[in-house]
Amino acid sequence: MIVADVNLVAYLLLGEPEVGRAQQVFEADSTWAAPLLWRSEFRSVLAAYMRQRGLGLVDAWQAHELAEGLLGGHEYTVAGERVLELVASSRCSAYDCEYVALALELDIPLVTSDRQVLRAFSRIAVSPIAFVRGTA
Repeated sequence: MIVADVNLVAYLLLGEPEVGRAQQVFEADSTWAAPLLWRSEFRSVLAAYMRQRGLGLVDAWQAHELAEGLLGGHEYTVAGERVLELVASSRCSAYDCEYVALALELDIPLVTSDRQVLRAFSRIAVSPIAFVRGTA
């Protein structure tokens, strides 16, 4: 199991620019977890695709349902105090720190392309490329 940030989920389900990497991560480990926050973040991604890339409502809803199927049963509440501790020790957003907190709590890798998260939390955060190489 991995913690997948919302961008990895979006790459897997919506394609570009990193669909190939996201598929490789999924092939290496198909059990993805996320903090409950992922739902709102994913809807924001869908809204951007609808407004900027012409994604239709039906396709957006289909992607939403696929994402729920992907992460269903592996959604977690994280402790606010832990999130704020991580915020205080980094320059990452509280949103990003929710994913980090979950990965630390579950003692599993956070797979992300976010450079700031990768730098700040190199003990638990890993890029999709490094994750795939490490599981090969």
